[in-house]
Amino acid sequence: MERRMERRGERGPLGRRERDILALERRGFPGPGAKERAIREELGLAPVRYYQLLNALLDDPRALEHDPVTVNRLRRVREARRAER
Repeated sequence: MERRMERRGERGPLGRRERDILALERRGFPGPGAKERAIREELGLAPVRYYQLLNALLDDPRALEHDPVTVNRLRRVREARRAER
């Protein structure tokens, strides 16, 4: 079933890691380094890899459907940073 969906270009719901990334982005962090520490400890990812996955996730329609408030906020931040360059 999963392979058939992939062949047609359809994708299933977000995986656990993708949902965890969005959940981490919803949280506030008290100071510098706290977020990076949470990324390493809770997700087992290097911060660089985390941000690569997050950036790809922001372009995924499933992420927008799952958490539109967080995804739209992060898209605005990303666009503002791009505009500054």
